[in-house]
Amino acid sequence: MVSIDPRFAVAAASDEIERVYAKQREHRDAVAATTAVGRIAKLRRLHDAIFAHREDIYAALWADYEKPPSEVDLSEIYPAVSEARHAMRHLRRWMRPRRVSTALALLGSRSHIVYEPKGVVLIISPWNFPVNLTFGPLVSAIAAGNCVVIKPSEMTPHTSACMKQILGGIFDESEVAVIEGDSAVAGELLLKKWDHIFFTGSPAVGRVVMRAAAEHLTPVTLELGGKSPVIVDRTANLDEAAKKIAWGKFFNSGQICIAPDYLLVDEAIREPFIEKLRAAIAPETGLIVNDRHAARVKKLFDDAVAGGAEVVAGGQFNQRALGPTLLSNVDPESPLMQQEIFGPLLPMMTYRTIDDALELIATREKPLVLYLFSRSRNVIRKVLRRTTAGGTAINDTLLHFFQLNLPFGGVGESGVGKAHGQFGFEAFSNARGVFEQPTRFSTMQLLYPPYTKFKKKLIDLTIKYF
Repeated sequence: MVSIDPRFAVAAASDEIERVYAKQREHRDAVAATTAVGRIAKLRRLHDAIFAHREDIYAALWADYEKPPSEVDLSEIYPAVSEARHAMRHLRRWMRPRRVSTALALLGSRSHIVYEPKGVVLIISPWNFPVNLTFGPLVSAIAAGNCVVIKPSEMTPHTSACMKQILGGIFDESEVAVIEGDSAVAGELLLKKWDHIFFTGSPAVGRVVMRAAAEHLTPVTLELGGKSPVIVDRTANLDEAAKKIAWGKFFNSGQICIAPDYLLVDEAIREPFIEKLRAAIAPETGLIVNDRHAARVKKLFDDAVAGGAEVVAGGQFNQRALGPTLLSNVDPESPLMQQEIFGPLLPMMTYRTIDDALELIATREKPLVLYLFSRSRNVIRKVLRRTTAGGTAINDTLLHFFQLNLPFGGVGESGVGKAHGQFGFEAFSNARGVFEQPTRFSTMQLLYPPYTKFKKKLIDLTIKYF
């Protein structure tokens, strides 16, 4: 097998980037001028192409890390097509200029907001849900009227090639293009001046993206992650909580940015909850995306056990097949409790009062999601009042991602900006404020200089009452 010098691969990608970038910059005004009808037609093509290539997507994700077809349907295809359908249903309303009210001091004028395309945008998508987290932002970018360059993850090469084939069959590269490659290629892309960058990945790489964007004052949406806590209080339905937490944590082998990352369980229900959680954990194992990530997760486990953690369930590992594992008595300062796990390990700690749990959460970075299982309205209100998170799900896990009428995104370390539905459309749009004075005279002219005593009284009245 002939090896290719990485320098030549980057040079070839650089030439492709220059060519595609130039074509999209040249074509962006035509794309921006498209009507709702034209954009809906594009979204329909994407929607139908995903279904037409459903078997190809199954095969690609199985080749990359043996993702079962049913999980592909639930976590890759359904989110993408539902995002497209949602946008098609609501796009005319989103694009319509929105009138805003006028202050009395500006009497006679009128104002509205126009959502216009940003231009040429870059989407850098991850490996854990490569179809979902590529096509979802793509729907928003198309709906907003942009040209789009996509850099998918090199860790799922079969899926990246599949997406390139799908998109190449329905879009000219002057509108939507996929550029494959490793981090060096991503670095080449980030040297360009984009009108928006949408990145999904780790906080460490998010900082790199934000620094590069800052060179051109480019706006960004960063979907990152972090350690999403789960509180289980003594009023919770333990059977339901156990089933939902097990599913939310171990789906896709825990390789989910919104997966429950650690448990905080009321000490009064520790033993019965552990038994129910053990019973809820499915025996089958999935694959970690590659050997390096598997070794990282295994080291987190080894360090935790060496530090005194107890293996309550699971703990079986075979190269990239890491079994669902529950750990208790975890040191809060261990790497397992400091790093985002992104694997099938679930550490558990107990608390005496809800205030204790909230104090522990407050010492950490703001999470992408906070999960709470409780039937107490007082507890629910207290948790919402005293915590901050990108999103919150009460008495369930993961499903808030599918609610397209809610904004999705992080806060602080867990992300910048929001996505999904209208929020995604707005992320890829410039909200242009339009102020119109339909007559030659405006009330504010009464306050123009020279500042006579009468005008000073008018200014005083305006400040106090208008």
